[in-house]
Amino acid sequence: MLINCAAYKAGNRVADIDLKQANCIESAPGDFVWVGLHEPDAALLRTVQQRFGLHDLAVEDAHLAHQRPKLEAYGNSLFVVLRTAQLTEGKICWGETHIFAGPGYVVTVRHGSTTAYKAVRARCESAPKMLSMGESFVIYSVMDFIVDSYFPLLHELEGEVDALEDSVFSKDSARLDVERVFELRHDLLLMRRAVLPLQEVCNNLIRFDVTLIAPEMRAYFRDVQDHVIRVVENIDNLRELLKGALEANLLLASVQQNDVTKQLAAWAAILAVPTAIAGIYGMNFKNMPELEYPASYPIVLAVIVGLCVYLYHRFKRSGWL
Repeated sequence: MLINCAAYKAGNRVADIDLKQANCIESAPGDFVWVGLHEPDAALLRTVQQRFGLHDLAVEDAHLAHQRPKLEAYGNSLFVVLRTAQLTEGKICWGETHIFAGPGYVVTVRHGSTTAYKAVRARCESAPKMLSMGESFVIYSVMDFIVDSYFPLLHELEGEVDALEDSVFSKDSARLDVERVFELRHDLLLMRRAVLPLQEVCNNLIRFDVTLIAPEMRAYFRDVQDHVIRVVENIDNLRELLKGALEANLLLASVQQNDVTKQLAAWAAILAVPTAIAGIYGMNFKNMPELEYPASYPIVLAVIVGLCVYLYHRFKRSGWL
């Protein structure tokens, strides 16, 4: 559950320390302890809370791990909730990341499906000048990593949406997989709910009057906000494409049904001719003079065939057949 616990001083990693000694690190500007946790239990969270003085409500949220993305300020410390997503066998698996940040410490808590933050930590340590800004740069790095991870996922979904859209107008392919379309629309809706609140989170990080956020980092959070806006726009575009594919599929199905109805109506009209004539001469009345003519049978057959051929050509010309 305890992935890492390291002390940083002036942008450089000093040493890996024990969690029991974390609160003994001198907290000068730019010096902090970064603790990484993965699905910790209540006992470990209580230990971390005692070391850094975390708020009870924030610790409770981090333990339950069923929160919407948000930013909360508790005095001079911040609590950030982020949603993570990974595409596994065509399905989106969700997770959560919670960030506790205050003077001299950053605690990241991962739950569910999410990538480990070794790459984030390595990237931070490779830029000591930026890391010397302290806790705010770590918050930015984690947020930027999570938001950027949405783009490959959206790219995969975009390819599937394009394939579904092509299948609507392709005569060689099978019917549109309506069930998959609704699954994708549901996944995109969940993703939108996970990403859209980050606009407000970034906006508050830019505007919050909290000394924890270095003024130099405001521009970086604006960049994250711009990425969030792009993700939301991409999600909305994909949802509109899926909506259009469904509408086009329904329209084509309606047109096809209308064509079938026309064909059935045309053939019914053609078959009505011999049916009507046969019905007239099948009434068995004695006084039907034309029945006595020797050529009456071939004449009736010729009339029936002539009328049927005439109706067939008329329907064919009008596009009903």
